[in-house]
Amino acid sequence: MANSQTNPLPTSRGPNSRLILAAQIAFLPTGVLTTVLGPMLPLLIGRWALSDTQAGNLFLVQFLCSLAGVQLSGILLARFGYRLAFLSGLLFMAVGAATLYLGSVWLGMASVAIYGLGLGLIIPTDNLLVAEISSDSRTSAVTLLNFFWGIGAVFCSLMVAWAAAHKLLPVFFGSLSLFLVVLAVAMCRLPFPPAVEASDRGLRWREFFQNPTVWLFAAVFFLYPGAETAVGGWIGSYVARLSLQAATWAPMMPAFFWAALTVGRGLGPLFLPHFPEPRILQTGLATASAGIVALLLASTLPEIISGALIIGLSFAMLYPITVARLSHRFGVAARSIGAVMFMLTSLGQATVPWMVGVASQATGSLRAGLLLPLGATLFLLVIHLREW
Repeated sequence: MANSQTNPLPTSRGPNSRLILAAQIAFLPTGVLTTVLGPMLPLLIGRWALSDTQAGNLFLVQFLCSLAGVQLSGILLARFGYRLAFLSGLLFMAVGAATLYLGSVWLGMASVAIYGLGLGLIIPTDNLLVAEISSDSRTSAVTLLNFFWGIGAVFCSLMVAWAAAHKLLPVFFGSLSLFLVVLAVAMCRLPFPPAVEASDRGLRWREFFQNPTVWLFAAVFFLYPGAETAVGGWIGSYVARLSLQAATWAPMMPAFFWAALTVGRGLGPLFLPHFPEPRILQTGLATASAGIVALLLASTLPEIISGALIIGLSFAMLYPITVARLSHRFGVAARSIGAVMFMLTSLGQATVPWMVGVASQATGSLRAGLLLPLGATLFLLVIHLREW
């Protein structure tokens, strides 16, 4: 295991500003599609007459297909390098976006599955690519990348609310699909790093799974994205059931959460050099737990918005720091190890929001369902109380 931990990144690959910029731009529509079920959920529940369990199934379909995409990305990165996985992800996302709002619930499920597969290809590929080719701080580079993802998430909520009000949702999704196709074509000739054949042969999987630190990484990659997706995905429906202004505010509520998360990631590179990463993780998880409690106790719209802002700001740095730590610890071998970790990310994003829907259906209370992301956040706080 020591060999994989000390495996350095290739020094011959200097930073490629054009490729990094393209990777950042690609994370704008990635943020849109990763979070689109949040603002769309109240609309889809009404359009397709879905129960909470059926609505939760949309998250399950998206992120189980994303899990398949992550598995495929690990194979493609090891055999062909970054190019094929990256461009394929963009095209799958384009097809899914184009057909999401065109027909029945079954066509919608198929569309969610297709763009979910694309997300599974692009998210690990883009994160690992930027972490690998950045010559400066990996954490700052990955944080900036995910800042672009956050912009996409905020844009998604605002545009869904606007497009729904003007009955232009098919136009919005069609435009998003066209943008993804144009981006894929424009990126065809960029200098992606090639495959590294030695990475798989040099990775000792038995030692890998016997390392306790690996299991701590696994817990974070499973629970944190699941908690983040559950809060962002269900907060609109939560407001719809509590607020007298549900029709106006429900589709927009995820924007507050994602905006706070994006602002936190935008400011992250400014204070990262001044604070140790373990302390940032501990503080973020503690305040996020407090924010979820505040959200669950809220009874008015301003209180819910305040809770969403606290949670978003607190979550901002957790994922970028974890991805950067993974890349730093395992070097080029992170291409293969990352496939396992990002599979757990997709599994968490599928499982936790789905369980929120199941718990809400069983108890008759969405507030009870949202106790699940609170429990996940508190557990992550406990395992981060010691450095590893």
